[in-house]
Amino acid sequence: MRITTLKCVRPCTSPNPTPGHQHNHQIGGATSTTYKPAKCKKTPAPTAVKAQAPVMNRKPIKNSMKFSENWTDYQGGKNWEGLLDPLDENLRSEIIRYGHFVEAAYRSCDFDQSSPSYATCRYTKRKLLKETGFSDTGYRVTKYLTATSGIQLPGWAERGPPWMAVQSSWIGYVAVCQDREEISRLGRRDVVIALRGTATGLEWLENLRATLTPLSGSDSGSCLGSDTEPMVESGFLSLYTSSVGNRRSLQSMVREEIGRVLEKYGDEPLSFTFTGHSLGAALATLAAYDIKRSFQNSPLVTVISFAGPRVGNWRFRCGLEEQGTKVLRIVNSDDVVTKVPGFVIDNNEGGGGGAVQQQESRARSGGSYTAAAAASFAGWVQKLVEDTQWVYADVGCELRLSSRDSPDLNGISIATCHELKTYLHLVNGFVGSNCPFKATARKMMCTK
Repeated sequence: MRITTLKCVRPCTSPNPTPGHQHNHQIGGATSTTYKPAKCKKTPAPTAVKAQAPVMNRKPIKNSMKFSENWTDYQGGKNWEGLLDPLDENLRSEIIRYGHFVEAAYRSCDFDQSSPSYATCRYTKRKLLKETGFSDTGYRVTKYLTATSGIQLPGWAERGPPWMAVQSSWIGYVAVCQDREEISRLGRRDVVIALRGTATGLEWLENLRATLTPLSGSDSGSCLGSDTEPMVESGFLSLYTSSVGNRRSLQSMVREEIGRVLEKYGDEPLSFTFTGHSLGAALATLAAYDIKRSFQNSPLVTVISFAGPRVGNWRFRCGLEEQGTKVLRIVNSDDVVTKVPGFVIDNNEGGGGGAVQQQESRARSGGSYTAAAAASFAGWVQKLVEDTQWVYADVGCELRLSSRDSPDLNGISIATCHELKTYLHLVNGFVGSNCPFKATARKMMCTK
């Protein structure tokens, strides 16, 4: 990618950059906030530089008193209001810190398809964080997690490569903060549930099962404008709930460990942080919803999602907000995975056909036959799409970044834009909507 120089110099040198565009959506009495940083004007420079790896051992900001007193704000207690644009330094460090837990899950998994231990964890629980380069987190791994596909392969598939038929695979872990200094800094005992992205053949097949399916046992709730029950992507639900023989479901393992933690530490300030990348982000969102629904006494539940695809419909989104689950989606505008599966229709109107019906009614009352016909056709198209069970809704709050804002990335490819290291690099460099990237800010000051 070409280095870019920005013409807006002063906002980048100001200690308080001007906030970007903030959109608030009322959902069943709750507010969902989306932050969409604006672009600065760019002029291309003639040279290019190599991509640089993200800072993988960044230390948290040492303003422990302020942080420990306001930890719920950084966990989304107020929907990250005032923290995303410009990006608060403490929140930046926390996002990167949780990204490291996901990176540890990737580094721990055996991705060698010729290995007899393919799709299993390479390390013991005691050594996982140390062997993956994150020994100073203050956390201890307490539970390994596996995901099982519900797809039944035909008999001929057994004659193919062994890796194609791997039905259960190691996908992540639960880690509990045990270090007293870190607990004091955080202001509570934090529990991390970290999940990696897609690896095995059956996981890829599950990703392609993109139609929505109902969540069993879910309450339809009081979501305005919704006449459906909570529904999620079929493949994600299969990987979360399926069990085969003595292979337990991911759902049962997460519930069991959360129940154990609540029983042991329930009288302390506690938080559950689900984090994942790609498929892991989708499963983290689904698991957080399930835990908040299953444990009425659960503390604050937060999802830090990297490059996550859409998970469910509008009613699922409303359910997350009604139960108080906080979701922060870190999204790269150049990453196609965050734009799938399905469609998003009337995202601000409740996900149903009410908005189109209102438009048609207004058009008829105004005497415009053409406008009424257009509104009627739009309603028909929307109903057709909804009947296919492909209408999804984005959830939570969004921190939108872009690979194009970084002068350190040589080129933009589908794979590079989706990688976790690209996301951590963008988080590490993002400043705010008036000055998207730290390296760009330095370039501006040098050319002033």
